[in-house]
Amino acid sequence: MTAIRKLRLVFHLLRGMVIVALRFSHVTPARRAEMTRRWSLKMLRICGMRLVVHNDGARLDASALVVGNHVSWLDIYTVNAWRPTPFVSKAEVRQWPVVGWLAEKLDTVFLQREKRTEAMRVMHEMAERLRSGGLMCVFPEGTTTDGQELLPFHANLFQAAVSAGCAVQPICLMYEDAQQRQSVAPAYTGELALGKSLDMVLRGGPIVAHLYVCEPIAPGGDRRATSAAARDAIGAALAKLQANVGKPTAESLAELQKHAYPATEVGGGAAGEAAADEPVPGREG
Repeated sequence: MTAIRKLRLVFHLLRGMVIVALRFSHVTPARRAEMTRRWSLKMLRICGMRLVVHNDGARLDASALVVGNHVSWLDIYTVNAWRPTPFVSKAEVRQWPVVGWLAEKLDTVFLQREKRTEAMRVMHEMAERLRSGGLMCVFPEGTTTDGQELLPFHANLFQAAVSAGCAVQPICLMYEDAQQRQSVAPAYTGELALGKSLDMVLRGGPIVAHLYVCEPIAPGGDRRATSAAARDAIGAALAKLQANVGKPTAESLAELQKHAYPATEVGGGAAGEAAADEPVPGREG
């Protein structure tokens, strides 16, 4: 079964390349975003995952710097399944087969962490995109963790939001396993190879990806104050998710889908077929 899912994953990645290469230049930015969102949702589903979004009413519609805790290579697909957003990523990702090409075509900003001047270059590029009304997403811990707790945040990249005069949208990510416990299977940490990480996800049983949308942080503070406020918000959201782990999966998937986001037809698929891929609103408790 794992081999079949890996094969499906390869075909889905290749399909993504075809869509980006042949269709993106012929559709509107809004359409590209919706196609990216649907493709990312399907990516999660192939990996045996389901997305539950909490407090989505706090989502900003305007330009914003999205910041979140970092657990896995799956975080990018989880965020894009919620709201397609260009990321800041380590330069090594550009060299990953297929994934690196897709990341580049989806406007990822690559950061060479060993170069001291890179942070300033990336900050200026982010600020320019934010001034133009776009979105950017960064993981200010600077590395992945097992998701149990937060590392200190690096405040430098928050300067992009300060310089652009835009709000910061904190989000919190947490993964839940089939036993309704916080899962570390998606954690991509230490010297773990990407292939081994993928095996852990595929063999770990069904996983629920929780994404908590925190209240936005208004522009006006300096980068350190903004970074501290974002970390506090994400920490509080993580504690809330950990305290309530298991609750979103207490009902059957069929019952949850009654409350799923409205499905829209994308890429020729029927709306009814797409509904199974839609994120589910989380219940607060």
